[in-house]
Amino acid sequence: MLTLTHLWILALLPLPWLLRRILPPRRASRVAVRVPFGDRLRAANEEGGSVSRATRKSSRHILPALAWTCVVLSLARPQWIEAPVTKDLPTRDLLLLVDLSGSMRQEDFTNSAGNKVDRLSAVKEVLGDFLSRRDGDRVGLVVFGDAPFLQAPFSTDLGLSRRLLDETAIGMAGPRTAFGDAIGLGVTLFDHSDAPAKTIIALTDGNDTASQVPPAEAARVASERGIRIHTVAIGDPTTVGEEKLDEAALRSVAQSSGGSYFFAGDRTQLEGIYAELDKIETRQVKVISHRPRSDLFHWPLLAALILWLLEKALVVVRQSADASQAADRKVRVDPLTGKLEVMS
Repeated sequence: MLTLTHLWILALLPLPWLLRRILPPRRASRVAVRVPFGDRLRAANEEGGSVSRATRKSSRHILPALAWTCVVLSLARPQWIEAPVTKDLPTRDLLLLVDLSGSMRQEDFTNSAGNKVDRLSAVKEVLGDFLSRRDGDRVGLVVFGDAPFLQAPFSTDLGLSRRLLDETAIGMAGPRTAFGDAIGLGVTLFDHSDAPAKTIIALTDGNDTASQVPPAEAARVASERGIRIHTVAIGDPTTVGEEKLDEAALRSVAQSSGGSYFFAGDRTQLEGIYAELDKIETRQVKVISHRPRSDLFHWPLLAALILWLLEKALVVVRQSADASQAADRKVRVDPLTGKLEVMS
């Protein structure tokens, strides 16, 4: 769509006409040669060329008027407005904490094909489906074992987060579980986040055995900074030793940060947890619209320049033609009648 940014500039179109009416051109006549029959000489000289001169007088203002119109249009700043471009602004930063400790090797989950798989494979499969529904969110990924590691920074590129999740392997971060330190790293990552909603989803199957900061203390700090933590317990609650499932600690982390606690004993329960998280963490998208504008002022300006050059060229041609015609015409005085005659 074509539009003029400064439409009021068009009011300047009649300005040259008004100036000519208010301030007429000053005419000065200077006498070069005095002859007793000057009036008759001038009339005879103009005879035969009066029609062409009248025509040129009426048309000599056309090109300057067109050039002035182009200049005014250029000053009005014509623009071409393109179709609207919409963009979804993320309203939530979602951080996933995935446990890669040795206990995730336990094959007590069944995948969509009905085969027994380890816990991490089940998490990847179901979590991948969950990520595909997070359009409008920025998602980050932290994996932890003996220590937490940032696997994927916050990004709206959900395909990247899913691909980096698929590249994780059991034990790559160490055999133990540093759950509290993982929450602490997550809190640090949110320091530069300006999203109105900040959420952590932690997936772990063991109690904290390697953290320098207790999970409860890390959850308290997260709550103070407006970060909500949902915990998903994965594993067998009857397991004892360092790989036991500490449900009390996971419940405490969720409750102290305003989140929810879930237990996933098999893949069906894990799918139900993500469906419940979809309800809790409803997607809110803020949409902004922008219509690109392209300036076109240079085109009428170029047209004005071309018209001006054309008008100057026509003036030169007219002057040359007038000089040629004047040289071809001869004026003589009839000795019998005393009248002036133009001879060509």
